[in-house]
Order: sequence, then C-alpha cells, then structure tokens
Amino acid sequence: MERIPPFDAQHLTAIAQILADTDSGLKGSQIGYLLKDSNIPDVSPEATKWKRLFNAFVEMQNSRQFGNHVIVFITRAMSPVQYTTNRDAFERMRDELNVVLAFFGFHLGEDGKVRYSERARNLTQAEERASRLRSALVSRKVHQDVLIACKAEWLQSNYFHAFFEAMKSVASKVRNLSELTGDGATLVEAAFSLGKSGTPVLAINSLTTETHKGEHRGFVNLLNGLFGTIRNPLAHHPKLEWDMDEQDALDILTTLSLVHRKLDKAVKL
Repeated sequence: MERIPPFDAQHLTAIAQILADTDSGLKGSQIGYLLKDSNIPDVSPEATKWKRLFNAFVEMQNSRQFGNHVIVFITRAMSPVQYTTNRDAFERMRDELNVVLAFFGFHLGEDGKVRYSERARNLTQAEERASRLRSALVSRKVHQDVLIACKAEWLQSNYFHAFFEAMKSVASKVRNLSELTGDGATLVEAAFSLGKSGTPVLAINSLTTETHKGEHRGFVNLLNGLFGTIRNPLAHHPKLEWDMDEQDALDILTTLSLVHRKLDKAVKL
C-alpha cells in the first residue's frame, strides 16, 4: 500500500468511536488483539475502548507521519468472518465507517477490504455513498427491530416496502407478547384496551395512576394511527400512490423505533 497521509483528529475520533461502539463495536480483548496484530502499540490499555483506539492511532501516526496503520486496523477489524453470527453489526459499522472514509477517498467493501474511491467533497456525497437512509437511522439510534425489518428494502431506497415491513415487525411483536392473533387496530384493541375491567392484556406501565393510564391510552391511539396511516394504505394501494420523501421515511421509522422501545418494556397482565 502506498503512503497514506495522516488522518486528522476529528476523523480519527469518529473511526475509533464507530469501531469501539458500546453496543455493537469491538470488545476490549478484541481491540488488544487487533492492535498487536496490526503492529500498533497499545499505549493506554486502561482507557475506555474508543479512547484506547484513538490514542493508539494518534501515537502511531505521530511517530510515523502517515495513516496506513489506521487502514490496516480497519481491514483486520472488519474481516467478514468475524461477523458470521451478527451480519447486521458488520453492515452498520461498515456504513458508518464509509461516511468517514469517503472524505479521504476510500471505501470499505462487503469483503472487508478498503479500496480507493472518488473523494467526497461534502457530507451529503459521503452519506450517499454509504447508504444514506441506513446511516441516518443508525445515527438516530433507531431500534434494531426497525433496522432488521426493512434492511433489504432500504438498500434499494424503497420506502414503500420499508414502511410495510417495519409495521409488520410491530404487529409481530404485539402478537408474540400478548399471545393473541389478529392484525392492525383489531390486534391493538385486543392487546391494550383497558375495557370495563381496566386491565388490558399488555400494559406499557404500571397503570397505577391516571397519568399512567393516560400514557397507555395515548400509546394505543398512536399504534392505531400508525396502522391506519401506514399499514392499511400500503396493503391496499399501489406504491406509486404513496408519495413520501427521505425525510418522511426517517421520521416515520424513528416513530416506529419509539413504539418498539415501549413494547420492549410492556408487561403481560
């Protein structure tokens, strides 16, 4: 590999934070092994994961005055064989890294190899090259069930089916939690309605105060609204009639992420 100019501190920080993400990034033991395998001194093993990586990158870069070691580490860290049981983590990290690497004229491929590409001149171009919708959803920390549900569709920028699959994932979770059948508003009412007894099948909180009950009813209304606005029209009308842009997609999928987080805390009564 030819000599690569040093990365600036801002981009080294971004790379380190992506690779050492608390939820889906490398573990401390992996970082130690990969630093050694990349011939990069582990100068602060006691530091938090991302700072440990950042300090190692900076120390090496300051002593050698090039950035080749950063690319070597990324290639080793992103070897696909390490993600055979968690492909979603690989794709998520790859997309985020590509946003940063695009500014330096690099692209991380599906095979985990870093190659030269056209240098991005601004953030918009970088995100286009790294799957704009996915990167934006990940930056919003959207719930994993939303990401998984529409993964195949968003890679084609197909918002129609992305919405449809995401709503199906909500219905599936409600069925699994409640052990009920049905779909749409019928399922929502059967699972969450307070009814005359005041005791639903599923509750999103303790229901011990009027405030709790109001929050619960509001959640039911939100679910019914989403099914009425998204699921039903998508099921019965051609997608050409569904006029939504990328910002609408982000907003709706983020709302569905909130729904999934509430469902994760729901209790069967």
